[in-house]
Amino acid sequence: MEKKRINHNKLTLVILVILLITVLGMIIKISAKIKKQDNIAKTEIKNEISGKKAKTSSELDWQLMLVNPENKLPDNYEITLENIDEYRKFDSRAIQYLKNMIDDMRKQQAGGIWVQSSYRSVEEQTKIYNNKVQYYKNMGKRTEEAKRLTEEIISRPGYSEHNLGLAVDFNYVNNSFESTKEFEWLKQNAEDYGFVLRYPKEKENITKMSYEPWHWRYVGEENAKKMRSLGVCLEEYIDYIS
Repeated sequence: MEKKRINHNKLTLVILVILLITVLGMIIKISAKIKKQDNIAKTEIKNEISGKKAKTSSELDWQLMLVNPENKLPDNYEITLENIDEYRKFDSRAIQYLKNMIDDMRKQQAGGIWVQSSYRSVEEQTKIYNNKVQYYKNMGKRTEEAKRLTEEIISRPGYSEHNLGLAVDFNYVNNSFESTKEFEWLKQNAEDYGFVLRYPKEKENITKMSYEPWHWRYVGEENAKKMRSLGVCLEEYIDYIS
C-alpha cells in the first residue's frame, strides 16, 4: 500500500512538472508573439515616418527639433515669426494651427484661453534666467545652488523651446491650470492641431523638466497623434523613430 502511494505521488509530481513545462512554454510563445507584433508595429511606424521624411524632410525636421536641457538650439537656427497678437510671436509655419486651435476652443466655449508666453529671443531668455538666479541668491543660496533651482523651472538661454518659436504657455503659468476646462479641452483635442503637452508629470525623469500643464509644443498633427497613441514624450518619440 505504501509503495502504491509513493508511485502515485511520483506520478502526480511528473504530471505537475509536465504541466509546468507546458505552461512555461505557452508563456514564452505568447511573449515572443507579443514582442514580434510590437516590433512589427514599431517598424511600420518607422517606415511610415521614414517614407514621409523622404518626401518632406525639411518639414519634419523643424517640427521635431529637440531643444531641452541637453540639446541646445543650433547657433545658426533661423525662423520667420508672425504675430499672435500685439506682443507675442510664433513660428510662421505653425501659427495658423495655433490660431485655429484657440478659435475652435472659444467657439466651443471651453473656457477662456489666451497666450501668456510664446517665442522668446535668447537675449530675453538670458534676462529671465539671470533674474531668477539672482532671486535665489538674494534668498541666501550659493551661485551653483541658485542655478540648479532656477533650471528646474527655467531653461538656460538657448536651451528653451521658447527660443525655438514652437512652444506656447497658456493662461496663468501655474499648476492650477490642470484643473481648468481649457486644460481638459487641450488634452482631448490639441493633437488635432499638432500640439502636445510637452512636459507631462510622469515624464519628468526623461524631459528633465518639471511638470508644466500650461506648456504646449507644436510637432505637427501626424506626430502629435502618434505620440499620444504611444504614450511618449518628444524625447522618447525621437528615439522611437530613429
